[in-house]
Amino acid sequence: MSKQFDLIVFDWDGTLANSTQIIVNSIRQAAVESGLEDPGQLAASSIIGLGLREAIEQLFGVITQEQLQQMAARYNVHYNARQDDVLLFEHAYETVTRLNRQGYMLGVATGKGRRGLNHALAHSGLGELIHGTRCVDECHSKPHPQMLMELMDEFGVEPGRTLMVGDTSFDLQMAQNAKVASLGVTYGAHPLERLLPHSPLAHFDEFATLSQWLELNA
Repeated sequence: MSKQFDLIVFDWDGTLANSTQIIVNSIRQAAVESGLEDPGQLAASSIIGLGLREAIEQLFGVITQEQLQQMAARYNVHYNARQDDVLLFEHAYETVTRLNRQGYMLGVATGKGRRGLNHALAHSGLGELIHGTRCVDECHSKPHPQMLMELMDEFGVEPGRTLMVGDTSFDLQMAQNAKVASLGVTYGAHPLERLLPHSPLAHFDEFATLSQWLELNA
């Protein structure tokens, strides 16, 4: 079967890595320690996918620069203390390995910073299987299309041959902005009703069914 896509780009948190709850807990703890109101589970999960600064601004609106810096610093303390507890979703490693062997170009576009992503790639064992990555401290935050545009430029792949896989509306809106097809997953941060307005080709509630779709259709 001929390939429909040449470049497959994955989001990291909530798509490949089961990190959503650690992120939510870190946001909530950091908020309280910074003198801000606990945003709660739902609100904290709703901003996953954005860069940290953009996430804080969306959650809390107008706050002082000191509060923003303190919130970011406390978030990093809590998340970094738990980052080695983050595991890939079941079947993720095997799926990425198979796609790599089948000749797809594989990328990651993430709201993580470079240092955090490099650590996650090394810890998970995916570092040698992913061909290109873009982070929020190198590009505009999602849903701006810069991450995807740069990855397509790097590998010389057209939008029509590129697929974005993500668990948030920001991922899928980024794909739309870059004129790239997308797949949505609902086992991460955002519910299905937030993904559907961005017209994913399909959506999945577990990694195993995503893997099957990629094997049959990508």
